[in-house]
Amino acid sequence: MSASPLRSLLLGLRSLLRKQQSVRELDDELGAYLEMSRREKMERGMSREEAERAVRLENGSVDGAREMVRASGWESHVESCCRDLRMATRTLRRAPGFAAVAVITLALGIGASTAIFSVVDAVLLRPLPYPDPNRLVRVWEQSPDGRRMNLSDPNFQDFRAQNETFTALAEYAVTQASVSAGGEPLRLDVAYVSGDFFKAMGVQPARGRAFLPEEQRLNGSPAVIVSHGTWLRTLGGVEDLARCRLRSEAGEFPVVGVMPPGFNFPAGVAAWVPRELEADTPSRTAHNFRGLGRLRDGVDVPRARANLSAIAHGIRSRYGKEVDLDDAAVVPLADAMVGEVRTALLTLLAAVGLLLIVACTNVAGLLLARTSARRRELAVRAALGAGRGRLMQQFLAEAFVLSLAGGALGVLMAVGAVRIFPALLPASLPRQEGIAVNLPVLLFAFGLVVAVAVALGAFAAFRAGRADLQEDLSAGSRSDGGTGGSARVRGFLVVGEIAATLVILVGAGLLGRSFLRLVSTSPGFRQENLITMQFSPPSAEGGADQAGGLARQVRMVEAIVGRLRAIPGVEGVGVTGALPVAGGDNLSDGMFLVLDGRDPPTDYKEFERLGQDPARAGYASYCVAGREYFQTMGIPLIRGRLFENKDEVEAPHVALISQSLARRRWPGEDPIGRTLEFGNMDGELKPLTIVGIVGDVRAGGLDAPPPSIIYVDYRQRGIRNASSPTLLVRSADAAAVASAARAVFQELAPEVPVKISSFAQEMGGWLSDRRFMLLLVGSFAAAALLLAAVGLYGVVAFSVARRTQEIGIRMALGARRGDVLRLVLGGGARLVVPGVILGTAASLAVTRLISSLLFGISATDPLTFAGVALLLAGVALLASYLPARRATRVDPLRALRYE
Repeated sequence: MSASPLRSLLLGLRSLLRKQQSVRELDDELGAYLEMSRREKMERGMSREEAERAVRLENGSVDGAREMVRASGWESHVESCCRDLRMATRTLRRAPGFAAVAVITLALGIGASTAIFSVVDAVLLRPLPYPDPNRLVRVWEQSPDGRRMNLSDPNFQDFRAQNETFTALAEYAVTQASVSAGGEPLRLDVAYVSGDFFKAMGVQPARGRAFLPEEQRLNGSPAVIVSHGTWLRTLGGVEDLARCRLRSEAGEFPVVGVMPPGFNFPAGVAAWVPRELEADTPSRTAHNFRGLGRLRDGVDVPRARANLSAIAHGIRSRYGKEVDLDDAAVVPLADAMVGEVRTALLTLLAAVGLLLIVACTNVAGLLLARTSARRRELAVRAALGAGRGRLMQQFLAEAFVLSLAGGALGVLMAVGAVRIFPALLPASLPRQEGIAVNLPVLLFAFGLVVAVAVALGAFAAFRAGRADLQEDLSAGSRSDGGTGGSARVRGFLVVGEIAATLVILVGAGLLGRSFLRLVSTSPGFRQENLITMQFSPPSAEGGADQAGGLARQVRMVEAIVGRLRAIPGVEGVGVTGALPVAGGDNLSDGMFLVLDGRDPPTDYKEFERLGQDPARAGYASYCVAGREYFQTMGIPLIRGRLFENKDEVEAPHVALISQSLARRRWPGEDPIGRTLEFGNMDGELKPLTIVGIVGDVRAGGLDAPPPSIIYVDYRQRGIRNASSPTLLVRSADAAAVASAARAVFQELAPEVPVKISSFAQEMGGWLSDRRFMLLLVGSFAAAALLLAAVGLYGVVAFSVARRTQEIGIRMALGARRGDVLRLVLGGGARLVVPGVILGTAASLAVTRLISSLLFGISATDPLTFAGVALLLAGVALLASYLPARRATRVDPLRALRYE
């Protein structure tokens, strides 16, 4: 900044902050200048009176010169704005009803927009809280049909060894485990991470150290790194980590590090364990781990994808159909975390934007009516010397005061909304811990305030500027401000308001009908009176004592099931390796091999070689279940039999298959008695004989088709703790059963924590994202409908008031009350019909954008469109009926004297 502007700025600030002193100094300067000029003239021979007169003729009065000097500075414009704002405040205080309605209306729109933006900012806009977040990516294998798959161990090793575009490439998986630090055991999320995981994230432990090489190898020294929250809550914040141990069913792990506060990846994980402690799965079709990478400097996502794609093609050419990958996918981690949430949040932002438009349109209508009512005041002010620019500046000031008050109230509403969001937000929404009304959100709210103020102020000033103020002044009290031009503008505003409201209503209607369709879809089992108990039985996996581990697991589970079955009121107890709905993807899937009487493969390599034959290979989900699982869940037996007591570990291993698998794999044939191999899912290379077909369940979610599922008996194949072992109890008295069940676990397995909940809660969590969308969009639609009704009511009521004399004359000439009623309702209908038509056309164009959020109906569902149009028309006509009814009660004699 140059010296002159800086000096001007400083002088202006000084003038604003020390106004009286600045005035005195200016008067002194002016007095000195005038005295010097007077003396010069006296020295040239003028008398004192002649010199003073000449000075006044040359420079004018002192007051005029003072105002001229002060008007030359920027601070005079600030003072002018401040005066306008004070005057606007006083003016609005004289119209408290108008001001209150306008402020509350704007607060509704600005507050809702600010609250939703706080979610968008935290989830979509804010960068990930890790170093160079733009270099973090997710990595998948990609099937020939374009489906993204997690990484298999051998393919991941090839990606990591051969790539030239990553500084670190890691794999990880999350599971629940029973963990204790000496006190009561807890069910916590634990991540198994490969060596480069923390290097890829760019974050190291804040306390202690990272894993050592000897801790990252098969059968190496066990070690665990915990989150900051786990360190505080479970380990008591002990400073000396050498004293900290975590125990789980896998053994005792010394705590070697504590991650920094705020590190939360994968979301909700309490501890990280080296993935290399367990052996790799040799199958290239067992996709068990998620991929994570950090790009090298200067490498972008397309280049990294091309690099991994070339490696994937090499794997494909080397192993042929032994592998099911065809390509590799690389996506920025931020985008991968957001996923389908982006569409939902942008839909919410669009809906709340429409609500803000409706609110502003409503306030614009109020301002227009108020401007019309103030035309005589404006004419008087114009006659007293106020220019049009000065009057327009006053309108802008009033709009700014209204918008600022509405914005302040809206921010308070947003703060309240953010506090209740945790109870409403779906658990699947990522990064919701960052949702807050912070500085960026406040700046967004202030931007809305300014934009709304400029729009409303410019609109009111423009309408006032088009009026002939001189004519208004001469018209005197006969002018009612209800000119045809103003009436048309108010009509256009209402039409636009109705159209925008219809768009929101159609969106809410489609989401509502979609939600009803979804909740009415049968999951394939009975979910009422079903209690879930998630727990960790003894491990049945690995080691030399494989049979002994499985026997211990079966003994414990059978003992617990027997005691639960004896609880009064219990109708059935089932065992499963994972709930079929919660989370939507609990069941693992993989390739199975149809044997058809031929010898089973002796190892995984042969298994995958045989899987090259599409006539023998297939894909299905893998579910471990107990004998009473199907009766307890209400899954029907279609053919054959269920698991029986004779299906012990020494007996031939049996399997049940879902109806959809039977239909797809053996169309027109009987699969009972067929044998298959599913060894890559549980490490048991032992054939399974199909003994029954059961009904389909929508294990991937109510909005997904039923997957093909192969059920195995847990007593033959064991329950993996890497899944979500669950007991299912059916009883009408959930509270009593839950209390008794806790006592059973405490007695038989005190070291095993159990999470007891209802199946309805698990289902509710799964539907929470759609319920959240429906709740918010429905709320916006209701608010928009109310605003549109109020706006139409205001227009019709204003029209009735303006036409009181006309109505009186009509009634005096013989018009009946029904005629008046039809006259007024017809005026309302002439606004509603074009609004509905315009809104319908806009909805047809907009709702296609939310088609991915719908289930069972199309984005142009005619029933929804017709129902919403009828609802809006009904509410609008009701809003017109109230002033119409008042018009029918007009006394013709009093109306003729009305002015």
